Amino acid sequence: MQHALKHIWHTAREYLTHWMVAGLIVAATGVAPEHWMTHLVHDLHIPTDALHLWAAEIDLRWLLLAAGLTLVVGDIAWRRTRPAAVIEPAPVAQPASAAEALTLPDKPSIAVLPFDNLSGDPEQEYFSDGVAEDIITELSRSRALFVIARNSSFTYRGRVADVKQIARELGVRYVLKGSVRREGDRIRVTAQLIEADSGNHIWAERYDRDQQSVFAIQDEITQAVATAIRPAVADAEMHRAMRRSPKSLGAWDLYQQGMWHLAKMNLEGNDAARGLFERAVELDPMFAAAHVGLSRTYQKAGAQYLTMSMDEAIRLASMHARNAVQLDPGDADALAELSWTLVLQGDQDSALTTARQALAINPSCAPAYRTMGSVLMNTGRPVDGRQALRAFERLSPRDANITAVHRQIAISYYYERDYDRCVEVARRDLSANPGLTLIYRWLAAALGQLARTEEARAALEKSIAISPHEFEVYVHNRVTWMRPEDYEHMLEGLRKAGWQG
Repeated sequence: MQHALKHIWHTAREYLTHWMVAGLIVAATGVAPEHWMTHLVHDLHIPTDALHLWAAEIDLRWLLLAAGLTLVVGDIAWRRTRPAAVIEPAPVAQPASAAEALTLPDKPSIAVLPFDNLSGDPEQEYFSDGVAEDIITELSRSRALFVIARNSSFTYRGRVADVKQIARELGVRYVLKGSVRREGDRIRVTAQLIEADSGNHIWAERYDRDQQSVFAIQDEITQAVATAIRPAVADAEMHRAMRRSPKSLGAWDLYQQGMWHLAKMNLEGNDAARGLFERAVELDPMFAAAHVGLSRTYQKAGAQYLTMSMDEAIRLASMHARNAVQLDPGDADALAELSWTLVLQGDQDSALTTARQALAINPSCAPAYRTMGSVLMNTGRPVDGRQALRAFERLSPRDANITAVHRQIAISYYYERDYDRCVEVARRDLSANPGLTLIYRWLAAALGQLARTEEARAALEKSIAISPHEFEVYVHNRVTWMRPEDYEHMLEGLRKAGWQG
């Protein structure tokens, strides 16, 4: 019915335009544009005076002229502003079961659609295809994602289909779509990640670049999009898992719930996460990611929340990290977690080697950069360490561990003896999150080194008051990952701040 009405409207519009143009010419000139119309006007014997309303002094020809011009100009404007007609390709051959929804994989699944070419030049199609294809290749490197191959997702080129239908047909939970426009020396790429079930846009970005090298621009945009998609997908997975009924949870959903609780960055969340990770391992002992999660909860319990002895926490964290690597030696996150437990054990050389192995597998592995930053800082290279920490910050700016990384950046300035910058970074973090505890110790030490006695004493008192046990663990005894000279350097600043130890 809707299609029939649309056809009637288009037909009427075409004929109305034709008649109004003809009427306009007759009214303005008295000459009909076609032979049959000339005879019609002649046979009707319409006198010139009949075209005038003399009493009102209105010439009907001018009314016809105005009406015709209005319709013609309006029709031209409508034609120029309406979207170009989409020519749908021939139907793609599909298996008999295509009408049935595909079973979703146990991991986050995504399809990257061909990006729309908005350049107005069909020959630029290769560039938009190249951007989308490179993103598919980059995402496919992640073992945490199930990525639809190009030959399947590109069949939707030019087809009008909603995201839910596409996701159903390809058996994915997420769809990435975008567009490319090239104008002169500028290139603009937009991308948006959509959760198919809800239709929510969970991530979107626009990239504007100068055109210097097509391949260099493809690489830059591909890396930026792929880096942003991974945390967006992970965040959406965590929230999706929390919406599910506990009775239907599998190992993956338990893991995602655990990650959601772990991201709260508090003791209660850490304990809840450990219980969920343990249940995930019970359901699937071969699930490497769940072992990684368990390792994180133990190392946080010992080094951050101090709810168990440091030695026991490190032992359990290391055990689960090694289990994860044994189960999946190609999992970059597992290697990164193992490298962090090696840092806590004081084995800096092995930690650095393992972190580099993780980055060789996945150059966008943010936790591996954090390990590298810590190792380099703790081995007398604070500038190089800070560079690695900045890489983490760039790759994962909304990471739950970002405050810990900022604290390490502040410490790197302290080790470098740039006490002013140490104070600046520490106070910036405290203004954003006054509940931070470990940072007060380094703020006090830096202020002590600067001889800002009153401020230093206030920070020192705050550090002890907030968590006296924490102060005891990190100040009265040297932790395994800190060099003796760095430990003495810290104590020197604290004594200048007024500490009597």
